[in-house]
Amino acid sequence: MAWLSALLKRPVPATALVIGSIALSSAAVAFSPRSLIAFLLFQGSILLLYFARLGPWLKRSLAVLTLGVLMPILGTINGYYLEVATQVGIFVALALGLNIVVGLAGLLDLGYVAFYAVGAYTWAIYGSPQAGKFVPAWMGHFPLSGGWFFIFLLLAVGVGASAGVLLGLPVLRLRGDYLAIVTLGFGEVIRVLANNLDKPINFTNGPQGITPITRPPLFFQPVLTWVGIDAPPSALYPIYFYAIVLVIVGVVILVNRRLEDSHIGRAWEAIREDETAAQAMGVPLVRMKLMAFACGASFASAMGVVFSAKQVFINPESFTFLESIGVLSMVILGGMGSIPGAILGATVVTVLNLQVLKGLSLWLNELRNAGVTILGYNLANLPTQLEPAKYERMIFGIILVLMMIFRPQGILPARRRTRELGDR
Repeated sequence: MAWLSALLKRPVPATALVIGSIALSSAAVAFSPRSLIAFLLFQGSILLLYFARLGPWLKRSLAVLTLGVLMPILGTINGYYLEVATQVGIFVALALGLNIVVGLAGLLDLGYVAFYAVGAYTWAIYGSPQAGKFVPAWMGHFPLSGGWFFIFLLLAVGVGASAGVLLGLPVLRLRGDYLAIVTLGFGEVIRVLANNLDKPINFTNGPQGITPITRPPLFFQPVLTWVGIDAPPSALYPIYFYAIVLVIVGVVILVNRRLEDSHIGRAWEAIREDETAAQAMGVPLVRMKLMAFACGASFASAMGVVFSAKQVFINPESFTFLESIGVLSMVILGGMGSIPGAILGATVVTVLNLQVLKGLSLWLNELRNAGVTILGYNLANLPTQLEPAKYERMIFGIILVLMMIFRPQGILPARRRTRELGDR
């Protein structure tokens, strides 16, 4: 791949290669909406854009064109692609939040999904008839209207940060495995509470979950009607949620970048390397650790509000321990402490889950139903237990083991991490 690296280092060929990749993959998806390879090429062109040696304004313009224009157009052709892109955005925000705690501050958090659940239930309870089961009628009518969604989106940032501080206070003196066990327990406590707080007062409706959850208003629909575009809400909401997620991810990336380059980010890195030395140099351990937990939790909580409104239904099984492990694997795969690495890791794992493994399973089922014979073996006799979609966690485990052997710093590691492993 030396030729590709050399090509990407030259502005003019790099620009032509990136634009050509985006155009070809977009055209392929447009003419073949079910083409998995074409859509993977479209996603790969965004990664190509990151490596290309182009001017910052040209990179941003191409990124806006790809994510802000082409992706919604492709989503109108095939809504599944827009759903995948929205899920990628949600997990990118979660991975960036956990990257602050694990990658920058070096605090192993195995209960991160608890903050995601806190935000989701915050809006789900008040944005549905559920709040009317325990709130007196004179205090208000429930569910709240869709306009409250944006207020709760901001409120969830504060609620998530408070939950992060509450988790951080008891574990300030813990490190390593002990910290991981306590945070794991915190995540399970939140899930068990959501599962059992249906009595004596019904707050969460228990294992039955909460539905229907109010969605944000389509304030732009009258404008579309005025210009002659009469689209139903079912067609507009996927694009609407994609736009909301895209804006939140942009804000999260900006905040992460500013924190990383600030004295707070340097204090987190000092704590990650050596707490004793950091404290001796005047770094306030208590305040910095609490700030790391609060920042990471606030991102997850805000995205939980979006998740609950998008799904219209949530229950405790949406926030299991395996979800925390999935987000942690995204951070490790991409490169701990690296913002581009967290974005790439979240994209790879989500696409592997939603597209590649499920696509392989569907392909095997088609071959099995057609009775295709390969190397003398009739695939009609292939047991259903061998479908790739059933082995997601095993495949993640194999990928992580291979990463730890051949590239322990991750796919796109932070510069400091690369130097550390290089010196060793």
